[in-house]
Amino acid sequence: MIVKPNDRVVIIGGGFAGMRLVKALKNSPVRVTLIDKQNFHSFQPLLYQVASARIEPASISFPFRKAFHGYKNFDFRLAEVEGVDTEQKIVLTSNGNVRYDHLVIATGCTTNFFGNEDLKKHALPMKEMSEAIDIRNRILLDFEEFATATEEEREKLLNIVIVGAGATGVELAGAFAELKNDILSKDYPKVDFSGLDIILLEGAPSPLNNMSENAKRYSRKSLENLGVRVKTGVILKSYDGHHATLSSGEVIPCKNLIWSAGVSGNIIDGVCSKESIIRNRYVVDRYNRVEGTENIYALGDVAYMVTPKYPNAHPQVANVAINQAMNLGKNMLRALKEKKLKPYEYKDLGMMATIGNNKAVVDLKFFKFQGFLAWVTWMFLHLMLILSARNKAIIFLNWAWSYATKDTSLRLIFKPSKREKEEENI
Repeated sequence: MIVKPNDRVVIIGGGFAGMRLVKALKNSPVRVTLIDKQNFHSFQPLLYQVASARIEPASISFPFRKAFHGYKNFDFRLAEVEGVDTEQKIVLTSNGNVRYDHLVIATGCTTNFFGNEDLKKHALPMKEMSEAIDIRNRILLDFEEFATATEEEREKLLNIVIVGAGATGVELAGAFAELKNDILSKDYPKVDFSGLDIILLEGAPSPLNNMSENAKRYSRKSLENLGVRVKTGVILKSYDGHHATLSSGEVIPCKNLIWSAGVSGNIIDGVCSKESIIRNRYVVDRYNRVEGTENIYALGDVAYMVTPKYPNAHPQVANVAINQAMNLGKNMLRALKEKKLKPYEYKDLGMMATIGNNKAVVDLKFFKFQGFLAWVTWMFLHLMLILSARNKAIIFLNWAWSYATKDTSLRLIFKPSKREKEEENI
């Protein structure tokens, strides 16, 4: 790695990795440009709370230009990346071309429907803020429709199906179950929602299947106590927007099916050869340099780094992205001083998931626990990762109010404007 003063470091993607790399290079001798299709960073671990009307989108969204006030070497470009010309060292975007000396790809993941076009067309993904808002609007609109629907129409509205019982699926199922148990009877005192089913589907034998046995058992029991129907060892075969067909042969009528069962890296055209891409992730060395390149790097979800501890590459989680970005930033600063670079080594800090009020699971390396203490730990660590003190305070107050009253005041439905509807029909 050769880095010189005034070199242009271009970062594509303002997720955890992109944000952390900008911070690592703050006011250093290099020029940093961040490119993203949105003008804000979203705190993805709490998207499910936006989808379930627990917090407002602004609480977990941070404008890039605001976040990097005082960074004298920083610039932002709002644009869609269309490709990379590695010979000319140019990033091709919808808002002009951007030259680079060092290119960092931190584009994260998108929803993986595994080639099922019907699922892609009808299921509801939740990887971006706009998708979480769409889920919230759809579910709340259906509650309104349910209040005046006929018995035949109500059958499809009574089922919310969530596919994938990883942390996102478990957290979303628990949130919707608490919405049903604690809030709907207050909002709709004349409507019987007792038949509303939250159904969580998982192909593996247990929810949270990559966590400890205690975490698996506790999460399943807690979800079932909340009224969630947990179906494991089954696979969704098809979904046409009205009926979900399972591998067991069961057919579940449902209007809303949320897909959280898989992710795929966001690959950019022209970066490297196909041989340097495995499962939509760039093959990188221990310094996050993309195989076959000299000045292109990949971080986090789009990086496929093989190490003795991780022969099948690192898990696609935020901690990996953050620490790879920190290591790359430090190595760039070391390279400026012609110091020896340090290879990346992942330190697994553990996993956690929340299920509802007073219910969570935490698996640390030497200590695993569940229940109230796990729930407090989950809340504290997530609050610490929120960028601004203002947003930390807003989220904490929302959580405290919700805990005390078993209610929120955030069930707002935002419909597309007349002009947006007309543009969609063009």
